[in-house]
Parts: sequence; structure tokens; C-alpha cells
Amino acid sequence: MASGRMAEKPAAEAARGRLLDGRAVARAMREDVARRVAALVAGGGRPPRLVAVLVGDDPASRAYVGSKTRASAEVGIAGETRRLPAAVEQRELLATVAELADDDEVDGILVQLPLPRHLEAPAVLEAVPPAKDVDGFHPENVGRLWLDQPGLTPATPTGVIELLRRYRIPLAGRHAVVVGRSAIVGKPMAALLLRQHCTVTLCHSRTRDLAAACRQGELLVAAAGRAGLIGPRHVRDGAVVIDVGMNRVDDPQRMEELFPGDAGRRARFAKRGYVLAGDVDFARVAPRASWITPVPGGVGPLTVAQLLVNTLEASLRRQGFAP
Repeated sequence: MASGRMAEKPAAEAARGRLLDGRAVARAMREDVARRVAALVAGGGRPPRLVAVLVGDDPASRAYVGSKTRASAEVGIAGETRRLPAAVEQRELLATVAELADDDEVDGILVQLPLPRHLEAPAVLEAVPPAKDVDGFHPENVGRLWLDQPGLTPATPTGVIELLRRYRIPLAGRHAVVVGRSAIVGKPMAALLLRQHCTVTLCHSRTRDLAAACRQGELLVAAAGRAGLIGPRHVRDGAVVIDVGMNRVDDPQRMEELFPGDAGRRARFAKRGYVLAGDVDFARVAPRASWITPVPGGVGPLTVAQLLVNTLEASLRRQGFAP
């Protein structure tokens, strides 16, 4: 992981509801990667190379891939996008992945999800070599994570750990509650928190009395994909709250419930027909939390920054340099 440190007070000294600034941490992470890439090249290595595979023309996927490519260029990583039509056949997509897998100068392969319904995403992800799997989704890397062995780990939960580390929020011995059991965030988040010596409870849609389970958490990570799911009754007084959710709210009444009196969001809703909201009811939860991430500007920027870290570390290993 990157070695920088935020100039922040320990959590115990924080004011109630203090924001964890994901944008600032992501900026520091990118600066660290840029320095390390420059050192790699100065030491005789080549710049890392990341290739994203984009199937179809989904606007959100196109925007995500574009942001990753731009961020790569800013830190000296050679980023490019392989675009395939939405109607591409499975064998043709697998052939593209195989070509990148065999290219010795490609260090990271990123298959942008979701794929069109006719494609089998698990088979595609398994075709990415574990050493180039900068998303950390290959079964081998998943197994290494749970076995506490070295390997590439998913960017979003790994970025959350980095955020907490840079704010010097202690984790060892704490009870952490994760809401959401996806393979992309919830499950790897639980595994990474176990690595940090937390006691972990993993909740999901069938958890009985979700609010009571969440209140056990000194650290609460919301990753369920449901706007405003976590309210004040879910949050232990003084808990650290991490909101991984990013949801579109297009109902004006629900928007007003989540953002009462927020003129800026009201204006954005009037212009676009929706606003973005996390899984946490921020306005009502923040007064109970010691630290909390906003949406946007919290976890989101960390995902791309950690992807750059993963790409660099994959390249260092492949080029024979210690990460």
C-alpha cells in the first residue's frame, strides 16, 4: 500500500461526525503512485500498463473506464481501453482477454462490469491471470485473501482500509459490522477487516433485526446498495461509519427525506431528475458518528486510486522488483 499519511488527529480527538475525506486520501495515494512509477522507470523498469476491456456502450461503464484511463495517465501508468460491441460473443471476448493475458507488457487487465446478460461474467473473470487481476476478482486471489496470503485484493474495500489507516483510526480488537455480502465489496471487506484483527459481523438482506446487529459495530460499513437504509437507530453512539453506497434517488419525496433543506441537492434534482445518495441517511446518522464518509467524496475516489496501486504492484512483481 501507499506510504503517505494524512495530517489528522487520532479518532479519539475528533469532533462528532467529522468527515473522512476520500478525495484528499485518493489524491495522496495517486501522488504516491506517481513517485513510485517514476522511481521504477529511473531504476530501469518500464511504466506499468493497464488495459480495460469495455463491452457495449453503457454510459456509466464508459464513464468509469474513462476516469480510470485518465487517472492512469496522470500517474505515469500506460492505460488503454479495448472496446467490444455489446453483441460480442463469449468466445470473442475470451479471445481478447487471452491476447492480453499473453502480452508480457500488459500488467493489469480490467474487465468492466456489468457485462451484457448473454455473457458469462465468471468465466471471463477466471480467464484473467491472477497476476494481472487488478480487480482482485479471480477465484485464486479471492482464496488468497481469505487464506491471508499475498495477492491482489478488490479496490473498493482495500481503499477503505487505506482511508482508515491514513486517518489513524485503530482497528485491532474493534467490532466491525459490514452490511452487504457482495463478492465485490461486502465479502472482501469482511476478510480485510479480519486481517486487521477486527471481530467481524457480516449482515445481509435476511439478517434478523438488522438495526440491533448494526448497533454492535464500533465500525459500520454500509454496502447494501439501498439508499438511506442505515438510519440513526442502526448506529452505535460514537461509531465510525463508512458508506460505500452510490444510489440514484429519482423520487422527489425520498430526496427531501434524505436531504432536508439541502438547496444544492434540490437544484441538482431539478436539473437532472435525480441525486446521488449513499446507503446511510447522512443527515440523521452524522450526529451519532465519530467519523463518517460523505457521498459523494468519500469511498468513491478511493476505488480508482487503489486500482492504480494494484496495477503498480502487479507490474513491480511481474518485472521482478519488490512491491
